[in-house]
Amino acid sequence: MPRAPLAPDLIADLWRAAHALADAARPVTLRHFRTAGLSADNKDAKGFDPVTAADREAEAAMRAVLADLRPDDAILGEEQGAKPGSTGLTWVLDPIDGTRGFLSGTPTWGVLIALADAHGPVLGLIDQPYIGERFAGGPGVARVQGPQGPAPLAVRPARPLSQAIVFTTFPEVGTAEDAAAFRRVSGQARLTRYGMDCYAYALLAAGQIDLVIEAGLQSYDIMAPIAVIEAAGGIVTDWQGGPAHHGGRVLAAANPAIHAEAMALLNA
Repeated sequence: MPRAPLAPDLIADLWRAAHALADAARPVTLRHFRTAGLSADNKDAKGFDPVTAADREAEAAMRAVLADLRPDDAILGEEQGAKPGSTGLTWVLDPIDGTRGFLSGTPTWGVLIALADAHGPVLGLIDQPYIGERFAGGPGVARVQGPQGPAPLAVRPARPLSQAIVFTTFPEVGTAEDAAAFRRVSGQARLTRYGMDCYAYALLAAGQIDLVIEAGLQSYDIMAPIAVIEAAGGIVTDWQGGPAHHGGRVLAAANPAIHAEAMALLNA
């Protein structure tokens, strides 16, 4: 069943809430960023999946806003899990996407905020507090607000993979099989870059790059990027061309042609 359109008043209210969440998270993350002695706990016994006080406090700040503005909506957050709701709408929160970058002092992490229904993301924000950039995508909205003022978001014009710029966060890209599949695409591209976390998706929506390929994602990693990229005219699926909003293997592309070219190589 297709998604029923939301009433304009409701959409406006949801956008106000989304921006209020980002506004609440910004000062919390900046209070900790590039500070001496910032420590991290490890959530992964087999590797390094850090969480800091900034992650926990930023999510708590956003949940407090929702308790005030949208108390009946559900919440899914990376750090505090799920809270049920009664509206059929869920706020999907990643208080710091790219905690490794946050710990390293690089400004390529971001706050991810999405509003989803049963069909997937309805609207989303990718917010980078240190740079002061906010990428927004959803009903009637595809724009970035940053140091140079507001600008529309639009994906890059179509070009073959041989001329494309490809991003992924980690060189290993999930399993050994995932990494081998990624290398098949990367080997055909003009340029491959690593380590950008959610900022890579923002760059795709802004028309700077052509592809983002990742694996092992959670829904809170990808819901907001899907909304922003689709609003900018791009496409986000799993590696088989199906929905990606539950996470896993993700292929984000500026247009259907380069998406098809990359997907063929991922599945070769």
